[in-house]
Amino acid sequence: MKRREVMKTRNGTRTNKVRSILLKIIGTIIIAIVLFLAIVYTVNIISSKSEQGKIQSYGQFVPVDGKKMNVLIQGKGEETVVLLPGYGTAAPALDFKPLVEELSPFYKVVVIEPFGYGLSDLTEKERNTENIVSEIHEALQSLKIDRYILMGHSIAGIYGLDYVNKYENEVRAFVGIDSSVPTQGGMDAELPIKTFKFLKKSGLARLVMKLTGDPYAGLPYDDETKEQMRILSLKNMYNSSTSNEMENIYPNFKAAKNLKFPTNLPLIFFIQANNTGVERWIPLHEEQVKDSVHGKVMTLEGEHYLHHTKSKEIAENFRSFMKEIK
Repeated sequence: MKRREVMKTRNGTRTNKVRSILLKIIGTIIIAIVLFLAIVYTVNIISSKSEQGKIQSYGQFVPVDGKKMNVLIQGKGEETVVLLPGYGTAAPALDFKPLVEELSPFYKVVVIEPFGYGLSDLTEKERNTENIVSEIHEALQSLKIDRYILMGHSIAGIYGLDYVNKYENEVRAFVGIDSSVPTQGGMDAELPIKTFKFLKKSGLARLVMKLTGDPYAGLPYDDETKEQMRILSLKNMYNSSTSNEMENIYPNFKAAKNLKFPTNLPLIFFIQANNTGVERWIPLHEEQVKDSVHGKVMTLEGEHYLHHTKSKEIAENFRSFMKEIK
C-alpha cells in the first residue's frame, strides 16, 4: 500500500509540474499577444495623428446637407462628365487621376467624393441609395451643374441607376466602369462589419496594409499621390459612414432590382473581360442595354478597377460613342 501511495504521489507531482509548465507557457503567450496588440494599437494612434498633418488638400468643398463634400474639377470642355467612385475607394479624386487626365482635355470633369470618402465630411445619415443620390445631386446643384454625363465605377452602377431615373432630364448619358448590376449574385452575403471595425481600431488593419505592400505598384501614379492615397486609405477605411454603407449594400441592391435604365438614355459599359467572381458578368450587362436605343457593352482585359490600367481605352471609346449618338 505504501509503495502505491508513493507512486501516486510521484505521479501527482509530475502532473502538477507539467500543469505548471503549461500554465506558464500559456501565460507567456497571452502576455506576448497582449503586449503585441498594445504596441500595434499605440503605433496606430501615433501614426494616425502624425499622418493627419500630412494630408494635402485637393479639389474644393461644396455645401451639402449642412456639411462639406469635396469635389475635384478639371478641364474646361463644353460637356461635363461626373465621376462617381466604387465602394470603399478611399480617395476617389486621386484614384481616378489616370482617367481624369485622359478626359479633361475634352471635357469638364467633376469627381464627387461622397460623405466618408476622400476629404469629405462624415455623416450620420443612413447610407441608403436615396440619401446618397440626393447628396450627389445637391453637390452638383451647389456647383450650378445641371446637364452632364454620369460615369460610375462598381457600386455606382446601383446608385447611378436610381439617379438617372430621378434626374433623367439632367443626365445626357450613363457610363459604367465595371459597374454593379442589381441582379448579380452574392450580394446577400453577411459581412463581418464588427471585425472590420476592430481591425481598424486596433491598428491591425494598418499592419496588414504594411505587410501586403504597395497596391498601386506599377500603376500610373507618382509617389506623392500614392502616399496620399495610403494615408487616406488608413484614415477612411471602415469609418462610420462607409461602415453604414456596407450594412446597406444588400438592401440597396434589392431596392434597385425593379429599376431599369431609361430606353432613350445613351448607355455604355466598360466591363472586365474575365470576371471569375460574378457569374454571367457580361450577360448581366448585355441585359441592361438590350432595350436601349443607344446601348453598348465593351470588354477590356484588366482588374475590377479598369481605370487604373485602361483609362486611355475607356476615354477614347467613350468619346467615339458620344460622337456616334450625336
